[in-house]
Amino acid sequence: MKSRETIRIYQYGGPEQLKLESIPYPKPAEKEVLVKIKTAAVLPYDWKYRKGMFQQIRPATFPYIPGSTFAGIIEEVGENVTTFTKGQAVFGRSAYGTYTEYTTASIEQIALKPEGLSFSEAVTIPASALAAWLTLFHDGGLQKGQKILIHGAAGGFGMLAVQMAKWVGTHVIGTSSTRNVPFVYSLGADQVIDYTNQLFEEHVSEIDLVIDTVGGETLERSMEVVKRGGKLVSIVGEPSIDKAAQKGIIAIKPDVQTMPSLEEQKLISQQIADLMVKGKLKAETNKVFPLQEAHKAHILSETGHGRGRIILAINHSK
Repeated sequence: MKSRETIRIYQYGGPEQLKLESIPYPKPAEKEVLVKIKTAAVLPYDWKYRKGMFQQIRPATFPYIPGSTFAGIIEEVGENVTTFTKGQAVFGRSAYGTYTEYTTASIEQIALKPEGLSFSEAVTIPASALAAWLTLFHDGGLQKGQKILIHGAAGGFGMLAVQMAKWVGTHVIGTSSTRNVPFVYSLGADQVIDYTNQLFEEHVSEIDLVIDTVGGETLERSMEVVKRGGKLVSIVGEPSIDKAAQKGIIAIKPDVQTMPSLEEQKLISQQIADLMVKGKLKAETNKVFPLQEAHKAHILSETGHGRGRIILAINHSK
């Protein structure tokens, strides 16, 4: 039986819990494909889940393969798959883990990778870009001419949100650490606030939309700068509905139940890919690690001060 190099986790804990081992190939079920992974994204969710931070709402079934997003090449198609064929380059999500050489994925959750897009760029679409798009336009209702504040503007999510907001024609303000201020300006931001020595609420006001990627105190303080009738969307925390009502603003955390259909998400993903190919959006890579150094990727991700997306490079010589 053919085997694949895979990272598995057997218990909650630190980065040392990521174990490299060989396990059998998966077999694609009906309406699934087997994908030879080229790149997998390392997301903050991955190490938070490894630590057991979500065990109350989604307990792990050990051992499990971490990761959810990938870009790669179809190796095999399951029964009743007519829209994809072996050899096609795709990107998307898998419910079976992506820190591995091969995984299976539902055809509902993959899209074709354009030739002009690298595998490293493509993996940022399901990892960050799609979420940024939905947060800005589906949840935030962002429109041309508005003023937006994006926290964590240099991160994997933030850097794409900044570019999308500029693309649609808004006044973009971002927060970042000192060393990333020039980078955020290079993305097109109109104003960048260094959160290490400035309080953003002392520099901005009357914001139409705030995107919070930090939570906690930053989320609370953000409510002070949203104009009446404006909106705050937090991807990490639950805003106070009562406080929002008192201030005459809308404050939400995106809900899976209200997301667009998978088919609509696929169309959006393909639109994002097209914008990347045309140079309208660029995906910055923080650092690339080989599969066997996934633990180092987690350590870097946990620092929370990265620029761009952290990626695992897999099957690059195969």
